Amino acid sequence: MKKPTHAPPAPADAAIEAAALRARSLLKRRALVAAAASAVPVPGMDWAVDAALLSRLLPQISAEFGLTPEQLDALDPHKREQVQKAVAMVGSVLIGKFITRDLVLKAVRALGVRMTTRQLSKYIPLAGQAVSAALGYATLRFLGEQHIRDCMTVARIAQLRLPAPNAP
Repeated sequence: MKKPTHAPPAPADAAIEAAALRARSLLKRRALVAAAASAVPVPGMDWAVDAALLSRLLPQISAEFGLTPEQLDALDPHKREQVQKAVAMVGSVLIGKFITRDLVLKAVRALGVRMTTRQLSKYIPLAGQAVSAALGYATLRFLGEQHIRDCMTVARIAQLRLPAPNAP
């Protein structure tokens, strides 16, 4: 029998992967809500729902990785500086920030073509609502997944000790 060629993941990597799994679970639930809101044929409602969902979801994802403003303030100055450098390397504008509706809308504007297509598709009976729901799901998943990957990268670069998972 052959020996494995790679070492088991380090405890820090295991904690990061576990945090990512919890964050993706949150993301999946919120994306389903976004899809349902997108299927409703009320123009503009999906934008409002997406902004509300993301303004709550992104801080929850950040919290899984110890990257909320409050968690960062609790770090010693040297570790906080490491995190800030890692955030700058990743280029995230959402990590360690208070997530406001305006900040979320700026992130969503980056996906403006998808969002416009989603709005227009609502005017096509039945099939348009299905397309709109699929795009709503995909948009939220895309933004959330990007934030999770950014948080994972920052946590690895800064060698953060992640907070204990919240008890259900």
